[in-house]
Amino acid sequence: MRKNIAIFASGSGSNAEKIILHFNAKNTAQVVCVFSNKSEAYALNRAKKHNIPTQFFPFKEWRTPTNIIQKLKDFNVDYIVLAGFLLKVPQALIHLYPNRIINIHPALLPKYGGKGMYGENVHKAVIEAKEKESGITIHFIDEDYDKGTTIFQAKCKVLPTDTPESLAEKIHKLEHQYYPKTIEEVIISE
Repeated sequence: MRKNIAIFASGSGSNAEKIILHFNAKNTAQVVCVFSNKSEAYALNRAKKHNIPTQFFPFKEWRTPTNIIQKLKDFNVDYIVLAGFLLKVPQALIHLYPNRIINIHPALLPKYGGKGMYGENVHKAVIEAKEKESGITIHFIDEDYDKGTTIFQAKCKVLPTDTPESLAEKIHKLEHQYYPKTIEEVIISE
């Protein structure tokens, strides 16, 4: 039976769109909704383009997620996938979806994780530390930022000439290549 995925996104939604397109061609799962904490998140536009229902929830609703939980139930959501979602997921959701909330981090955890470590902040920190490699970590989430069980990692070289922008491009390629496939593997292995 096809599983239902909800995507939580705060930004442009390129990963969200890759996930939507991946599962449009599969029988394993489907994206049934995209929720955001930002009304102007371009991820909502990308979802609408693919006829995926969207919902904006203001910050206060994420703190007490009764309405969000009800919407997830309305959509019969089996998995939640974070795609550039910049809020900490409420404990109530983590308890409702144990090992069913998947995140992607733009570095090789456990390094460069934690509060405030997202996007360009991560890439700057990696370059400033003169790391030889970076990459992505796909993991389940728990109550702590970026501490959940790792599902998959992929690496790329960090060159002395790399900037946060050029490193971000390498990371985005890895995200787009591996995130949808890894989500599918988690669902299949259930």
